[in-house]
Amino acid sequence: MTSLAQPALVLVDPLDGMGAAIEARRWVWPLLFLCLSVSLSGTAFALRWDAAPATIQRLQLSGEITRYSESELADEVQTSSRKALVGGIAKGVFLMPLQVLVLAAVLWFAAWLFGTPGAFGKMMAVAAIAMLPIALYHLIFASCAAAQYSMTESRVETLVPSSLALLDGLSPKVQKVLKAVDFFNLWSVGLLGLGFSSATGMRRGRALLLAGVLYAMFVGVFMIGLPAMAGGPGGPGMGGGR
Repeated sequence: MTSLAQPALVLVDPLDGMGAAIEARRWVWPLLFLCLSVSLSGTAFALRWDAAPATIQRLQLSGEITRYSESELADEVQTSSRKALVGGIAKGVFLMPLQVLVLAAVLWFAAWLFGTPGAFGKMMAVAAIAMLPIALYHLIFASCAAAQYSMTESRVETLVPSSLALLDGLSPKVQKVLKAVDFFNLWSVGLLGLGFSSATGMRRGRALLLAGVLYAMFVGVFMIGLPAMAGGPGGPGMGGGR
């Protein structure tokens, strides 16, 4: 029970609970909880998603819609729905462990770079525990999505209002920036800084600053830079991708 209680305690008492959880290298249960929550989130969305409008729009933009009969179009809609279901589960099962592993590697490199090296197992614990707010978001999203009669892609961003991007009267560029000011993401960044401090002995203020810089780099590349190059809308943050 201790292996379950220690990571959970971090959410309510991060200052005192983080050190013990990191020292014990409690990363397995937080990672499993993250994988389960993200899989549930993707499944709930796929089961409530009305795939017809998005599928028809995609076929219209590609110019292929004229080639489809009504029955073929219905099959394509069903296929899109199944792909969303498989993709949502796969994100939780495969992408989340990979993301935690990459984050742990980045933290390990940062610790070495700043002359405060720490064991990789501790960095895994820091990365997994720091993702607990993201797991909590997806659990809330899954509950809200399951309660909906139907879901659209535009509804995803507003179902759990947690970022400043939902303010009215904002331009698309400003929305991309304010999307990063998300409660669950910032909570996760705070835990990341506290965990890094516990794992390496770095001062808390400096570790929190480092976590903020890493998050700003993440936002600049994945939420602003790459979507702009692709000509699409800003991508989701650490708590997104739903």
